[in-house]
Amino acid sequence: MELSPITRVLRRGGRILVVSGAGISVASGLPVYRGLGGLYGDENLPEGIRIEEALSADCMRRDPGLCWKYIRQLVLAGLQAEPNAAHRILAAWQERNPGLVLVTQNVDSLHVRAGSDAIELHGHLRWLDCPSCGRRLRDPDWKTLPPLPRCATCKAVIRPPVVLFDEFLPGKAVSRLQQALAQPFELGLFVGTSALFPYIQEMRDRVRSAGGLAVEINPGDTGLSPGMDLCWREDAAKAFLRLEEEGAAEEARDE
Repeated sequence: MELSPITRVLRRGGRILVVSGAGISVASGLPVYRGLGGLYGDENLPEGIRIEEALSADCMRRDPGLCWKYIRQLVLAGLQAEPNAAHRILAAWQERNPGLVLVTQNVDSLHVRAGSDAIELHGHLRWLDCPSCGRRLRDPDWKTLPPLPRCATCKAVIRPPVVLFDEFLPGKAVSRLQQALAQPFELGLFVGTSALFPYIQEMRDRVRSAGGLAVEINPGDTGLSPGMDLCWREDAAKAFLRLEEEGAAEEARDE
């Protein structure tokens, strides 16, 4: 049986870029942000604004209680989530192949919990920071946090280190990504992302312009699809299990 082009690159240990979005965590019980089964549709929130406005830097300044309402809603929707097969397989691939760079848009930390060294472009929810005095609250209990959490030291409103709408990406993550992109990739896997951000499309274009193979793994078409070399229409966890099985079968034939 002929190997898939993805497995061929994996077996060579070539440089691989993996970019993950909300879709990779669906099998963990986390809802996607938009689309079928998503937390938010195209309609306004009960407050009469869009979710992008509620989860914005401007809203955090003007009405932090409203912004916190929807931060909390997103967190509680997936509080019991655990890494799924896709997260675990990616962690194993990265351990075997230091040339695999993992970039995620997700703030759920499931890649990190699975053991991956992930570039978290949109931040995470593992702690809360005080923008005033710098105090940090690690591993907050999201179920018991007050509606508007405040710093125990200076009483300022605290927040998680996530990227809200209209905020810049975290500098350290951007620096790591730029350093990784300085060398070409043989393969780019774009998993469960709807490509709402230009820098995701730019990463796809960088892979292709350097002669690499750009592959989308997503159950449906996205903004990335037209520029892909290959579109694999399947849930991320199932797709990665298939790839792992194909690789294991080829290793068995080699023995």
